[in-house]
Amino acid sequence: MALDTGASPEELRAHPDWKDVVPSVTDAPTLGDGLRIAREHSGRSLAELSSLTRVPSRYLTALEQNDFSTLPNRVFSIGYVRVYAGSLGLDEQLAVERFKRESPDPSVPLQAPVGVAFEEVRRYSPRLIAAGLALVIAVVGWNVFQRVSLMRAPQPSDLAAVPESWTLGAVPGQAHALSLTAPRPAPPDQTIPALYITPGLETELTGLDPASPEAIAAAAAAAPPVQRAFNPRGAIYGASASASQVVLQARKSAWLVVRIADGTTLFARQLAAGDAWRAPAGVSATLAVSDPAAFDVYLNGEHGGPLPTAETPLSQLNTRAQALARQAAAEVVARTESARAAAVQAQAQAQLQAASVQTAVVGATGG
Repeated sequence: MALDTGASPEELRAHPDWKDVVPSVTDAPTLGDGLRIAREHSGRSLAELSSLTRVPSRYLTALEQNDFSTLPNRVFSIGYVRVYAGSLGLDEQLAVERFKRESPDPSVPLQAPVGVAFEEVRRYSPRLIAAGLALVIAVVGWNVFQRVSLMRAPQPSDLAAVPESWTLGAVPGQAHALSLTAPRPAPPDQTIPALYITPGLETELTGLDPASPEAIAAAAAAAPPVQRAFNPRGAIYGASASASQVVLQARKSAWLVVRIADGTTLFARQLAAGDAWRAPAGVSATLAVSDPAAFDVYLNGEHGGPLPTAETPLSQLNTRAQALARQAAAEVVARTESARAAAVQAQAQAQLQAASVQTAVVGATGG
């Protein structure tokens, strides 16, 4: 469609889609004038707009006449301005802002101006600086005066002789010299009672007679040697301590890959020196390492040597750990039974000796 159709303004206004441009509320001298001009431009009466906006006609008249004192509270007044401006095709927010400017809220107290003019600060800054310097000089001078006035020149002492009671260790009226005797032994630091051991308690608990060196030596010879225990020196991965009997600890940096039966990788990591991995019990997996000599195997917390090969079934290590655990339990039971039998035999021998001694005493008394 061409921009210039050759039609006159009257013909354009006669078109059914023609709408006059609504004047802006900011162009009028006041808010009431802007609302009134917009209403007259729309060709509608106050009664029609009151029925459309549900606002009483007296409040619309008060808005057009800038008679804000007859309006209700401020919240309702702002709502009336907003809906009235919207029904006239005006910008509602501009109308509300102009209403707030022309009718300020009396409940908000006026605030004092904030800040000081730069010219005033520049005018009084030399005086303020001079006053501050004078105050600092006065404080420093007063402190110096106080120190000088309190200073006194050194004077000779008025003490003619040292009193007799001032002599270290001297007794007034006695002029004999101080004599030292031989050093005495130091007193004990504390008095701790001797440890009390219940008679027969060790024999009852261990089955060994503490007064018998032969029994103690035999028990020490029968005890298995103590292996090197697992000592964590780095990060620990894998299962918890209560759910694992096999631990692999790296002597040096090396990688460890654990794959279960279906080929899924259970664990894969480059372990540093001192890092360890706890193997879960009851899992069918294969251990693959970069260097078997770089890993120590601990079974039930005790050293079991290095890994045998670069790929080792985990079930093999778990079986060894379970066998060692059963063997250790059997040895503990055997030692306990042996100690109990030795204790019973020693008790029987003691009873025989006591009976023989009693028989000898009775015979000697009767003879």
